Amino acid sequence: MDELRLRLDVNNMMADAIGEHGITDAELEAVVPKAAEAFDYFAKNRGTGMMGWSELPYNQDEVVKELLEVAAFVRAKFKNFVVLGIGGSALGPIALQQAINHMHYNELSDQKRNGPKLYVEDNVDPERMAALLDVIDPKETCFNVITKSGSTSETMTQYLIIFDILKKALGDKAVDNIIATTSADKGNLIKLVKSEGFRSFIIPDGVGGRFSELCPVGLLCAAVCNIDIKKLLEGAAYMDKMCSEADIYKNPALMAAAMQYIAMGKGANISVMMPYADSLKYMADWYCQLWGESLGKRVDLNGNVVYAGQTPVKALGVTDQHSQIQLYTEGPFDKVITFLAVDNYRTDVTIANGCEDIAAVNFLCGHTMQELIKAEQLATEYAVMKSGKMSHTITLPVVNEFTVGQLLFFYELETAYAGAMLGINTFDQPGVEEGKNATYALLGRPGYEEKKAELDARPAKNSKYII
Repeated sequence: MDELRLRLDVNNMMADAIGEHGITDAELEAVVPKAAEAFDYFAKNRGTGMMGWSELPYNQDEVVKELLEVAAFVRAKFKNFVVLGIGGSALGPIALQQAINHMHYNELSDQKRNGPKLYVEDNVDPERMAALLDVIDPKETCFNVITKSGSTSETMTQYLIIFDILKKALGDKAVDNIIATTSADKGNLIKLVKSEGFRSFIIPDGVGGRFSELCPVGLLCAAVCNIDIKKLLEGAAYMDKMCSEADIYKNPALMAAAMQYIAMGKGANISVMMPYADSLKYMADWYCQLWGESLGKRVDLNGNVVYAGQTPVKALGVTDQHSQIQLYTEGPFDKVITFLAVDNYRTDVTIANGCEDIAAVNFLCGHTMQELIKAEQLATEYAVMKSGKMSHTITLPVVNEFTVGQLLFFYELETAYAGAMLGINTFDQPGVEEGKNATYALLGRPGYEEKKAELDARPAKNSKYII
């Protein structure tokens, strides 16, 4: 599988390439010991606590077998498959579906699609729920309810609405249209699994939402849509082996983490992901949660206020060359841009002859769209480099389950290494919890009376500033 190995190129992070705002060899060598410590910390603790995700490529043989069996059942019985979830429960499935399957998957005929239509409902906008119900028949739909705690307000709101509709339409058989993905023995959804008799899959205790795409959270949806989940896990395992040494020159995820750590120290507090493939478009959304929620921390492990983190931003090549690149090339030196490149697209289109009397157009004729998008990617890399801004490139030989598995695991490893280098808790999200608790209080959840009083005591808004 070496011909499908991902490549990381950090040349355009270096001062030799971009000048004074780049990283010097001395700066890189200076962080080698800290990177080695981060590697050792991860190696020592992998598989424990909230690092259970690190073993997912290896410990799911029986789970995968069951996932494939249930996926076959869903394909045979249902016309639609709807994911009810938010955060990692939705972003991962969306990213994987876009990466592997047809870009107009739902519009394909039943024969070409060979599976149910897929909808991922990751918000509680009432118009969105109404729109979903306009295009599906709930009786012909399997709903995958995903929440580890079973108290995620958004997901459980969707569940309450949908299960009520199903019970009115199907009576006791409504349970056949629900699959729950949740904790084995904690939270509310597992109680409903036991009381209602839903089919269910388990989210391992050591797997947080943003690290959950390679467990049943993401794998069930993928399997239902005929994505090869075994190849996905094989790709993740391959990347894990690629990153099995503490030497940053042999461990791509550790090198990437070290580069970002140095860049943050130099004031580059924005991380832009810019895929040059529509198939990888939503990998940027998945990355934004992983990187932002993991590294954005007010305090370090010793309780010191550090306000750590790097703001993730998504872009798409070539589209955002016409909206964001002006800022990236001529704006502040506060960004690191990651280009996601592809060696071989899965199809190509030759540009037809025409406009013979317009040289500025005719030069395109005879080239292919693959040539054009790759030229634009290289040209944008060059423009960013020439402007003295930091960037690096990750190249997938082709987009398939094996290479996407590598990419997912690469970023999970890089995030773990970067968090260890920053000395923060990579796996909690206290800032998210504050908003959740305030929501519970505003809607009258029992036990949140003190938080409600705190909200009621907040300063009144000044009408002067409401225009």
